[in-house]
Order: sequence, then structure tokens, then C-alpha cells
Amino acid sequence: MLNERRKVDLECKPLIQLNSAEFWKATITLSVSSFFIFASLHMVQPLLPLFSKEFGVSPTTASLAVSLVTLTLSISLVIFGILSDTFGRKNIMSMGLMASSILSITIFFVPDFSTLLILRALQGIFLASLPAVALAYIGEEYDKAAIGLAIGIYISGNSLGGMGGRIVSGFISDHWGWQYSFLFIGAVGIISFFLFLFYLPSCKNFKQRPFSIRTLLHSFDHYKNPILRLAFYIGGILLFIFIGSFNYLGYHLHKAPFNLSTTVIGLIYISYLSGTFSSTLSGRLDNRLNSSERILLGFAVILVGLILMIIPNLIMIFLGLLIFVFGFFFAHSAASSWVSHYALSSKASASGLYLLTYYIGGSFGSTSLGFIYEPFGWMGVSFVTIFMVLIGLGIGTKMYFIEKRINAKNTENATQ
Repeated sequence: MLNERRKVDLECKPLIQLNSAEFWKATITLSVSSFFIFASLHMVQPLLPLFSKEFGVSPTTASLAVSLVTLTLSISLVIFGILSDTFGRKNIMSMGLMASSILSITIFFVPDFSTLLILRALQGIFLASLPAVALAYIGEEYDKAAIGLAIGIYISGNSLGGMGGRIVSGFISDHWGWQYSFLFIGAVGIISFFLFLFYLPSCKNFKQRPFSIRTLLHSFDHYKNPILRLAFYIGGILLFIFIGSFNYLGYHLHKAPFNLSTTVIGLIYISYLSGTFSSTLSGRLDNRLNSSERILLGFAVILVGLILMIIPNLIMIFLGLLIFVFGFFFAHSAASSWVSHYALSSKASASGLYLLTYYIGGSFGSTSLGFIYEPFGWMGVSFVTIFMVLIGLGIGTKMYFIEKRINAKNTENATQ
């Protein structure tokens, strides 16, 4: 009995405790790396009007620079999640950081829009490595009490990256050309790669598993779980609204009566700071509000922001953006926590499937809303996204009653 207990102690090493030195070391490192990933993913949105002008393509065609990278990223998420089971979480994330950095630098030299799209699609494959594995790393290496805050801070890195990428690309493209935006972001990625190697703690509770096609196919079994499936739907709806709105907001502000430059359009994305705050707040509220309650609150806030953004006034649009971004990251953090809490096994593949649906939704919203924008303008985009919010509220309500029932059952079992 004593030998068995010692064996368990050796196999199950201490988890990262909330607010410990190791907690902040790991969490900040993951957040810095996610900054680069999401800066690379979203940096092209202020550049879409420039692509239309330089390459002579429509807004819908220009949006492929966003939708293709999110599509290939979504497809790669599950694959990298499975590969990380064999080759290790940190190894997969490190490889993805380096490859995506090199591809960003290569885009600096592209001769035409078709080549740019090909390289962006390839970049999306490797950008998937960190988001596919980071949540699994947190789920395995962190104590349960630390998971909610860690995810919130990690998603804050996402929001800062999305904001920073857009602001930097807008400023650089106005002064030196859009190509230099990719060169700069690629250099940031290489720096992030080396910081990641030296400062992310190695996995202590990772258990290597051999790669097999059967394992890959079994990872989709999470879709059979109706509780997890609801969170997957929420993720897809959230990014459909988010990417689609940001894609065509740039065109809206680039035209009369606003006639804003790319630099000014990029600066409007400082609204992402509200998302940095809200995702962390959502994580801190994990022990006070159920995940479903935070999802509903997030969608309600998104709805207010979208309504304000319809008003043709820059101050109201910016205020609406602040509210919109706050609600998005608040709900996204809560949906991510839902998956971590209710995936009883194979957390990596569960997180991968959540992000798969999440990015497929973003890819679809990126281009499909272009067919709405071209004939109906910003008002048409607004009406479609508001309709999607209402669907999200309906799903979130269903999640609320499911979670209420689960908590009541757990309380009943605890008292017996």
C-alpha cells in the first residue's frame, strides 16, 4: 500500500497553484505568446481597404486574407491537439511560433494578392499550434482553483494581440506600406519564440500517448456530448459576429462621411483594452457566477454595443466598440471555462473542438457578411449580427438551465 501511494505521488506532480510565482511565470509567458499569435491573425483587418485599392479586388475577395487564415487555423486545431499528446505541449507550441513568424516575414516579398492568400493560408496552419494546446496545458498543469483566472489572463493576451496587431499594421502601412507590417509582426514572433522557450515551465503532468488516426477520429466524440456541443455553438456564433463586424467596420469608416485613414482606423481598435479587462474579470468571477450566467451577460453586452455602432457618429461607434469588445471577451472566456469544466477526459481535444467551431464561425462570418455589406452596407451587417446575438442568447439560456440542474444534483449528492 505504501509503495502504491509513493508511485501515485511520483506520477501526479504538484499542480500550479493560484497566485504562486510559478502561476504568474507560466500565465504571463502564455499570454505574451498569444499576443503574437492574435496580432498575426487580426493585423490585416485595417489593411483590407488597401488590398482592395492596390490589387483591385472587392471587399468580399479582400476578406479572404482573414477568412482563409481562420479556416486553415480551425482545421489544424484538432490535429495539433492530437500531435501534442505525442510530441509534448511545449514542443508543438514552440514549433508553431517559429514557423508562423517565418511565414509573416516571407509575406513581405509577395508579388501579388494570390501569393499573399497562399502564404496567409499556410500561416493559419501554424498559428493554430498555440490556441490548440494552451488550454490543455492550463487544464493539466494548473490547480482547479487557478484555471479560471489563468484562462482569463491568457485570453487577455489574445485581446491585446488583436488590438496591437491592428494598431501597428494601420500605423506602419500609412507610413511605410502594408508589407512592412508583416515584417514587423514576424520579428515580434521570433522574439516571442525565444522568450517562450526559456520561460514557460516544462510539463509536469503531461502523459505521452502514441499518435494514431483512431485517436484523431475519437477526438470528435466530444461533439456527441450535448453539454459540450452547446459551448461549441456559442464559440462559432461569437467569432462570426466579431470577425465579420471588424472586417467591414474598416470599410465603413474608410468611406464618407468619415473618410478615416488606415492609422486612425487602427487606433479605433484600442477598444480591445476593454476585452483585456473583461476576460480577466470573467475568469475572476468563475467562483461567483456560473459559466452560463457569464455567457448570457456577455451576449447582452454585445447586443448593446452593436446597437450603438449603428449610430453614424464616431463617438457613439467607438463607445459601441468598447462595449462590444467587452462583451465578446467576457462571453468567450466563460465559454472556454465551460469546456474545461465539463470535458471529463481528453481536455486537449475538447478545447480543440471548441476552437475549431469558434474559428470556422469566424471564417464564415468574415466572407459571408461581405455579401451582405456590398449591397446593404453597414446597416445590413448590423442587422445580421444582432440576429446572431439573439440566437446566442437562446443557446445561453438553455445552458443556464442545464447548469442549474447539474449544480442542484451535485448539491443533493453532497448532502447524502
